[in-house]
Amino acid sequence: MNTSTAKNTAKSTVAEVSTATGRRPAEGTGGGSGVRIGVLVTALLAACFAFQLNASMLSPALKNIEDTLGASSAEIGLTQTAFFTSAALFSLFLPRLGDVIGRRRVLAGMLGLMVVGCVVAALATSVPMLFAGRIIQGVSGPVVPLCLIMLRVEVQEPKRYGTLLGVITAVNGGIAGVDSLAGGYLADSHGFASVFWAMAVVAALATVLVATLTPESKAAAASRMDWPGVALLVVSVGSLLIALNEAGKLAAANWPLIAVLLVLSAAAFALFWRTENRSGHPLVATRHLKQRATWATLLTTVLTMTGVFAVMNGLIPAFAQDAQAGLGMSAEQSAWWTLSPYALAGLAMGPLAGRLAATFGYGRVLRCGLAGSVATVALMLLTMHSQSQILLLVTSVLVGIAYAGVANIVLNGLGIVLSPSENPGFLPGLNAGAFNLGAGLSFALLYAVKTAASPADPSSSGGYTAGMIAGVVILAAAIATSFLIPKPVAAEAQD
Repeated sequence: MNTSTAKNTAKSTVAEVSTATGRRPAEGTGGGSGVRIGVLVTALLAACFAFQLNASMLSPALKNIEDTLGASSAEIGLTQTAFFTSAALFSLFLPRLGDVIGRRRVLAGMLGLMVVGCVVAALATSVPMLFAGRIIQGVSGPVVPLCLIMLRVEVQEPKRYGTLLGVITAVNGGIAGVDSLAGGYLADSHGFASVFWAMAVVAALATVLVATLTPESKAAAASRMDWPGVALLVVSVGSLLIALNEAGKLAAANWPLIAVLLVLSAAAFALFWRTENRSGHPLVATRHLKQRATWATLLTTVLTMTGVFAVMNGLIPAFAQDAQAGLGMSAEQSAWWTLSPYALAGLAMGPLAGRLAATFGYGRVLRCGLAGSVATVALMLLTMHSQSQILLLVTSVLVGIAYAGVANIVLNGLGIVLSPSENPGFLPGLNAGAFNLGAGLSFALLYAVKTAASPADPSSSGGYTAGMIAGVVILAAAIATSFLIPKPVAAEAQD
């Protein structure tokens, strides 16, 4: 993408119509519809809180669900997989639907369905009913990208938008660990249904705030949805995600099924490409897919998530709980020493990272975050053998700052500011899918390396070390691909 194209891309909000006033927002103004930014951010934060609770609040309650429903760990784990897969697939096209019929309408509808899903899950008396509830909750998958697009329509000043982007996106990394702790307390004291009822209350409040306090906006050039393209892309990405989840089972995986799913994914994508070339209103114009702004951003997102997600959400907590090779902590202790400080550090760093990106350049700040992630995971490798809880805490905080507080924030922001003006919802949607794809690939790949490298001696941490080394290598590849992402000129301060 050349400089003029980047300028036009970053000016996407100028080409949009805010239906609250019927006017186009003036470039450089504080808002496109005259809405108070504080009120807007409050409503958008409520929506992001509601989604994050769906994603993370249930984790401590999984054992309670297993015991209450008389299910196996694998069955309950499958309901979690269903939620994240559903979230990834709906992220592919709902932001574009918002361009066409109105973003406030789509966001409020997503949150309303989230309430329905929470109620279904709260009333679940069987695994299939819980499964259905989690899939319905997954409709809320693109809440964060939609919120960032709605914010972009109202805030064009780069530094201000960068700061607010960081505030909203930081919630997506975990609500300072409070969500998981609250989920554990509710499950222990009142049963797993209380967790879903709490989610439902927050989602209902967010629905009301979004419906009443946010302005409506659409993309001026968007008129129709490309439903054939949607169907083919969902089949392609869905098949790939299911194949990755199955591959994560390693020796227990059904490899013939994985091969069939990969072939189906490739065939569906080939048909999708052909359909988009022939469509008068494509979901994703293939010329945009060929641009570095698209494929380099998506590739960097996938590599980043693959390299770090399973390290912080799988390997490190598992090492902390390993009584022979690790520190022998309980699950709750592990969360306090690793996941909570990681999430808190990311939450605190997010707003600063967004402002720094708008001030010094999204690419520079992204690479600082990625380099910091490589350095801190490498530091974890060097300090694992010390069996020190303090060093585990310190390195978890550092990864939280570098990845959750910087790299994650900037990657989300790039999906917004590099999206083309005639289709502002397409890149944020694909980028949300890339985050989910990378998360699935991370567990499949890093755990495969861990299993393959695990020594016969159970007191050895060789498997954990090998998995984390693989993560460092993949993060290094993410740094390399980040240099291919074009500069979002109009989204960065020029002074």
